[in-house]
Amino acid sequence: MESPFGFGRRVVVDRTKTTQYTEAWVVLALVLILIGLVSRRPALLTIAALLLIILPAAWAWNRLALHGVVYERIFGERRAFAGESIPLIIRITNRKLLPVPWLKAEDEIPTLLPVLDAAVQPSHKPQTGVLSAIYSLRWYEQVERVYTLHCAQRGFYPYGPVTLRAGDIFGLFEDRRRLEHTDWLIVYPRVVPLEELGLPAKDPLGELAVRRRLFEDPSRTMGVRDYQPHDDFRRIHWKATARRQSLQVRVYEPTTSFNLAVCLNVANFRRYWQGYDPVLLEKTIMVAASVAHYAAEHRYAVGLVANGCLPESDQPIRVPPGRAPAQLVRVLEMLAAVTPIASLPFEDLLISAGAELPWGSTMVVVTGIVTEEIAESLQRLRAAGRHIVLISLEEAPPPELDGVLVYHLPQLRDAADDTAAMAGGLRQPLSQAEPAPEAVP
Repeated sequence: MESPFGFGRRVVVDRTKTTQYTEAWVVLALVLILIGLVSRRPALLTIAALLLIILPAAWAWNRLALHGVVYERIFGERRAFAGESIPLIIRITNRKLLPVPWLKAEDEIPTLLPVLDAAVQPSHKPQTGVLSAIYSLRWYEQVERVYTLHCAQRGFYPYGPVTLRAGDIFGLFEDRRRLEHTDWLIVYPRVVPLEELGLPAKDPLGELAVRRRLFEDPSRTMGVRDYQPHDDFRRIHWKATARRQSLQVRVYEPTTSFNLAVCLNVANFRRYWQGYDPVLLEKTIMVAASVAHYAAEHRYAVGLVANGCLPESDQPIRVPPGRAPAQLVRVLEMLAAVTPIASLPFEDLLISAGAELPWGSTMVVVTGIVTEEIAESLQRLRAAGRHIVLISLEEAPPPELDGVLVYHLPQLRDAADDTAAMAGGLRQPLSQAEPAPEAVP
């Protein structure tokens, strides 16, 4: 499976041999032959002969020990949601006539996804452990071991590389092979119904259905009609006016699809150098994923913008709204991989995203803080004709914003669920108060 960040699959074999054999074994055999001949003791000659037979046989066996051995990782699912458990099958196949008396596999796996039924040894790499097991394979035998992975935290997780160690039956030689083969497991953020978040069951994002019928698409003209006093001067069709010698205005086609962009703010402190609250970040991402799932479920063209970025990148995430079958998968994958460090101020991202979105789009802003700069940007977007829905997880109520549908959900910060465990870090104590969610039209 290729890397989700665009890197090709790498399969690099590193073979290193270790051995208990030294020249002393040959010297010992020669000494035994000399002593046996001088003292006329057949037993010593027999031991020397066995040594001279076993050493090349063990060397040849070791040379072929890892030949034809195939190591595979088989996931029950390549994609899962946070909180789920999936099976992981380790399959080792010996595709040759020569048996492998012993084989030790040391597979590097992420520690953030615990293995429920096996002990994982620590590694020198951060957030990485070693899943080791010993096998014995007959000729043309296949062995499987099944483990259970608990997807405790969203993210993209690499499995591998793996180091295989094998040798001859006498234990004189050992062959080691390192396979730089990485498999990826994607864990989506948790998705819950919007009612569980505290949003109303009916029209949680406003009267979108009505707006969908009333909005017109200014990029698609379906005809002209006579000018009326309430018409906008910008709708005048000058060529038609010149032909008919009377003012004519364009008639636009109604919007055929409703565009909704989820705008995620990964920063949850007012200054980026203050760090971030991992639990609050996971709750914010959970809300964004739930909103995107709701929009896709109701057949809206859904997109995503976030001031976090992907690993190995420094650019903010931008997924244009779309209704393709794989659109929700793409949005969830971006939310699974988004990093906690903001690449630019959220208020700047809102202004630039608002200018790029199609006419009539709704912007659902999900944030753990509402600064004065963010509030000012929301008001500018609303004044420009954007439909804005603000979902704030901040403890303090957000400021009143004219024309903006505001949901205040501070209770999510202290909700007792698996999200706290998914954060992979500690958080500062927060208020224990859980006020009811507020919706301010």
